[in-house]
Amino acid sequence: MPIESDWGDWLVRDVETAEPDGVAIWYLGCNGFVVKGSGGTTVFIDPYVGLGSPPRTVRMIPVPFDPTDVTDADAVLATHEHTDHVHGESQAPILENAGATLYAPDDSLAVALEEESWTDEWAVSEDQFTEVEEGDSFEIGEFTVHVEDANDADATHPVSYVLEHEAGTFFHGGDTKPSDEFHRIGETYDIDLGALAFGTVGMIPDKETREPKRTRWYNDENQIVEAAAALRLDRLLPSHWDMWKGLTADPTVLHHHARGFDYPRRLELVEIGDRTDI
Repeated sequence: MPIESDWGDWLVRDVETAEPDGVAIWYLGCNGFVVKGSGGTTVFIDPYVGLGSPPRTVRMIPVPFDPTDVTDADAVLATHEHTDHVHGESQAPILENAGATLYAPDDSLAVALEEESWTDEWAVSEDQFTEVEEGDSFEIGEFTVHVEDANDADATHPVSYVLEHEAGTFFHGGDTKPSDEFHRIGETYDIDLGALAFGTVGMIPDKETREPKRTRWYNDENQIVEAAAALRLDRLLPSHWDMWKGLTADPTVLHHHARGFDYPRRLELVEIGDRTDI
């Protein structure tokens, strides 16, 4: 079914008309971001504008844009195969109207090409899909993208992304929790801004039985700071805390948890629709 934006097209037009000096990053809510460089290269990461699956997963924030309004995008990156990270109605129109390429690990591509049949449902071709795995590096316009490890036990093949630009470096961890690999990643890259999923533990109906089940999908306060410290993030941007009823959290509490560590050096607290720059 078509996506209807609660905000009209102002956010899409804001991105299109922006001329950042370095890299501009807009938070789309959930774990979605738009990254735009000074040369105009535009990359969407995990954009999701679906409503969830009520009453199991209930969206708590506005739908900030209609993906059919997006006509200027070079790529969509997916971190893993879950619906709020690979979703045809949210992402296929971006490929269709902007000619963008979806970069994703194998299990995520299986959702797009086999389970949801994007090539049948939308005017997109198979050459708009590129499989990635840990250790890959590739160019998207002015960005060099590195595919790195992620630790998400709820996913079958999660990855994280490091986007390098002459102005700075952005890390997107998907729904990862702390990983032994993060010390290596933190030593390999000089990460200016990193997005990590943050939330509480809640009672969410089981996918099959629908009985309430104690659920932890995202980092708690201690885990997110542990991951940020290992990655040596200059700035930590908590994401996902706003999305699902029963799992929402207050990111301002992280000031207390991060205070005693060398990293992150600063918290970057944003709400859906906000822009930050590196």
